[in-house]
Amino acid sequence: MRGASFLAVYPFPMDNRMPDAAALRSALVAANPALSRFNPLPRILFHDDFDCGVNGWCELIGNHDGDLDHVRTVLADMRPPQLSTCSFFDIGTHGPLSGTYALKLATRPRPNHMALAIKRATSVKSGLVQFETYFCFKAEQWIGARPDHQVSDGNVDPSVYDFGDFTIGNDVCDREYGRRYHCSLRYQNTNASGELTRKWLYKTSVQTTTLMEKSGGAPVQDYHVAHPDDWADVPDGQQALCYNEVPTKLNWHYLRYLFDTEAGRNVELQVNDKIMDLRAIPVPRFEHGYWGLERLLNFTIDVKTHRAVRNFLFLDSVLVSVDW
Repeated sequence: MRGASFLAVYPFPMDNRMPDAAALRSALVAANPALSRFNPLPRILFHDDFDCGVNGWCELIGNHDGDLDHVRTVLADMRPPQLSTCSFFDIGTHGPLSGTYALKLATRPRPNHMALAIKRATSVKSGLVQFETYFCFKAEQWIGARPDHQVSDGNVDPSVYDFGDFTIGNDVCDREYGRRYHCSLRYQNTNASGELTRKWLYKTSVQTTTLMEKSGGAPVQDYHVAHPDDWADVPDGQQALCYNEVPTKLNWHYLRYLFDTEAGRNVELQVNDKIMDLRAIPVPRFEHGYWGLERLLNFTIDVKTHRAVRNFLFLDSVLVSVDW
């Protein structure tokens, strides 16, 4: 890029002073097409472009003693994420928002089956953490007549009622045997009865851990909570997201999720133009501590079907930034 053109876009001082570090950083981010679609905090912790691989996102499996038959039922078959060109039977390769590959999560065609991906890290210090991504959600296309005999009217496709929900979350621990909690936010497209709800929810109970279940806790149906009904509406959390008319048309949504590991709480969720203040939402904490989780900072994202139809969640790319 020629100097005159660069200065026209990023007008730094024309004397001998160096540009302000924050201004220089903003210019560099803005000049990079892979980063300029995001709005990162001062330090980028990682930027996952799935054209370069899965970048550490893997299937979540429960704790075990080396015998996989001992993994808890809710965690025994989460299915691993995969790289996908977003190919479908009608058009061939759809592709992600940019590049060649998206990260794809796919459930089995079994009611209440969940596919969950996790990325494991630790934190240098406590503070603000921001997760950003571009995502798309879909139910699988039925080939032939549907069992429920519903048909498309050319605009609303009955497959929209086949998609259950997806959840973003974390697993945070300050120090070994210290404060541990999971912030989890769920977009519920349909409820268990198949009714279109299209709203954001937050969890109201702690996640049942392997230690809790081995200590006499009841087996759970929902990985995130003690009971499937332990979810509450996010204030002003009703949101209609673009589904389009058929399952093979992908439209990408922007998501920005901010949480605070110093305060141990959610802060803000933005999905496209909608911004939700989450600071007043309670975050359940474990009553007892856990060994081996010093500075734990994990990220999770999952998709769950309510029907005997595979549900998909696609991520074009992910950027996590912090204020450390």
